[in-house]
Amino acid sequence: MNFSSSRLNRVKPAASVMVSQLARDLKSQGKDIIDLGLGQPDFDTPAHIVEAAHQAALAGKTRYTPMRGAADLCDAVCDKFKRENGLDYAHNEMIISNGAKQIIFNAMLATLESDDEVIMCAPFFGSYRDIVLAVGGTPKTITCKPEDEFRLTPESLQAAITEKTRWVMLNLPSNPAGAIYSEAQLQALGEVLEQHPRIILLSDEIYEHIIFDGRTFISSAKALPQLKDRILTVNGVSKAYAMTGWRIGYGAGPKTLIDVMIKVQSQVSSAPCSVAQAAAVAALNGPQESVGQFRKAFERRRDLVVKHANNIPGFQLRSPGGAFYAYIGCEALLGCKTPNGELIDSDTNLAGYLIHEASVASVPGSAYELSPYIRLSTANSDENLDNAMQRIAAAISRLTPK
Repeated sequence: MNFSSSRLNRVKPAASVMVSQLARDLKSQGKDIIDLGLGQPDFDTPAHIVEAAHQAALAGKTRYTPMRGAADLCDAVCDKFKRENGLDYAHNEMIISNGAKQIIFNAMLATLESDDEVIMCAPFFGSYRDIVLAVGGTPKTITCKPEDEFRLTPESLQAAITEKTRWVMLNLPSNPAGAIYSEAQLQALGEVLEQHPRIILLSDEIYEHIIFDGRTFISSAKALPQLKDRILTVNGVSKAYAMTGWRIGYGAGPKTLIDVMIKVQSQVSSAPCSVAQAAAVAALNGPQESVGQFRKAFERRRDLVVKHANNIPGFQLRSPGGAFYAYIGCEALLGCKTPNGELIDSDTNLAGYLIHEASVASVPGSAYELSPYIRLSTANSDENLDNAMQRIAAAISRLTPK
């Protein structure tokens, strides 16, 4: 019996999760796999955050919190936005959810009609597309070119907008390409959006603190104050504080939008874990030294991978401006053959070859709607990354040129 709805049949499992599961399966068979598929910091959650959760549990903070989230966490998020982004939000303009992904799901389910379109910038986090499909909307992809450093341009945005456009999704810095937007570049996009008052901008800023080369991050809502009443800012503690498993994300936007998102949350999950919310308060309000330490490590690892990748024949990698991924062009390798005589005719085949021949797990660019590329997570130890890139170089050298 088929239990899946026709709507859900269009949704794919998360590619990075599937790759990492394959890596775990191969490890269980005794294979020495380096998993560069799943994007999560390899650091432990800072001790003061763990201790805050412990103390919250001991103090009996183990019951339901308000549907929008605990008041002290809403306070901490308000303070964070003011301190780091120059933005003023009130509690009634805020929602706390089970990770940033649920914020996005809540927003899409709350607002999309069946014929509404959502513009997303390829390469993009694959869950964007699948969340939109799951709730019955229509994803509309704009290909962002490497010569534009994978950024959305005003011209391509204007050309993609129709009367059905409801949302535009931005991710800054982006997964998988590490694209960064300056204030001027955001303002140029804002000039386009000002002409279309029905469109809401979703600004996914989960990698905000993982930004390199001395760049300064600016939030979309700060760069576009005239559009603040139709911007949903999405963030969370997962990446900056090495808290992926704690599952705390937050969103801020106009009260009327947040209200309908809370209505969705009340029926889907209720508010997230009370103890995890207490940990997030400690993360946002407590010492921030670890954030800078993590960023420095990610920048060092980026440099290591970029150096290796650009010494591998057939690879092309622009140095990403942020996040912790390497989105490596591999078009020159298409048409090559493996030592077994199999044809490499897609990035999916190349990723498969690398996990079996180099014992390195990667995600094909097709998962992010832009091929041919492979994505490597650089959220791993320097030793593992160095080893992985040497393995990849050796495996590539064994391919027969086309």
